[in-house]
Amino acid sequence: MPIDPDVAIGADLGESAFAWSASDVLLYHLALGAGAAPTDPRELRYACEDDLHVLPTFATVAATMRASEPPTVRFPGVDIDLAKVVHGTQRIVAHRPLPTSGTATARTRIADVLDKGKAAVIVQETDVVDAAGDPLWTATSSIFARGEGGFGGHRGESRRVPPPEREPDDVTDVATLPQQALLYRLCGDRNPLHADPEFARAAGFDAPILHGLCTYGLVAKAVTDTALEGDVDRVGTWSATFAGVVFPGETLRVRIWHEADGLVVTATALDRGEAPVLSDAVLVPR
Repeated sequence: MPIDPDVAIGADLGESAFAWSASDVLLYHLALGAGAAPTDPRELRYACEDDLHVLPTFATVAATMRASEPPTVRFPGVDIDLAKVVHGTQRIVAHRPLPTSGTATARTRIADVLDKGKAAVIVQETDVVDAAGDPLWTATSSIFARGEGGFGGHRGESRRVPPPEREPDDVTDVATLPQQALLYRLCGDRNPLHADPEFARAAGFDAPILHGLCTYGLVAKAVTDTALEGDVDRVGTWSATFAGVVFPGETLRVRIWHEADGLVVTATALDRGEAPVLSDAVLVPR
């Protein structure tokens, strides 16, 4: 089915109600590698319920923690083969600190569909409110569908955030686990691209790759721990472009520049000659 931007853009994807518990938050944090230093009090705030603090990127999985089927990419005016899809960008705006448990309602719409020639980009926006109707977070994401462009849509603007032309203020290395993708898939993303070697090869990768949202979360944690003293409540907005894949077991180098408007971040894979992983990344503290 070809993409029909006239049908897709602005399409209301409806409301969904969901709930989460402290155990869901703990699983998510552990899937990001939290608790690697199990006696560090700052790590225990991610990995133990006694003084649990919620990393705002939990918003990316809160509504889908119970999902056990591979996702589909079927929306009004859009029907895409899952094997052609990779995550393009992600942005979370935390309107206030996330509670350790709660109930909420999400409403999602297709904000835009871009024609990049050889690929299509589908942009979704989700607003989430708590049981009282008060805003919790807004999530904006885009998926990049290879081979699905050329449908006559508009190309959109390029939103680049180049790092400053000086040495970074902070540099930290983050080791991923060989089984990181197998852990993270328990947070509700069962896409076989991240677990099935044959599926990954058919999609053009030598091996299963790490979920982009896992990379997004673990880099957010690294920036929070390094530049914000581990204070998750100071994370206001976190946005990034997925510039390349991560293979589980690789080590990422995270560079941070302290700028007036926020923290500019890059992440590269050391095992592949510092291949770019995240770019155009900015964390805006509260």
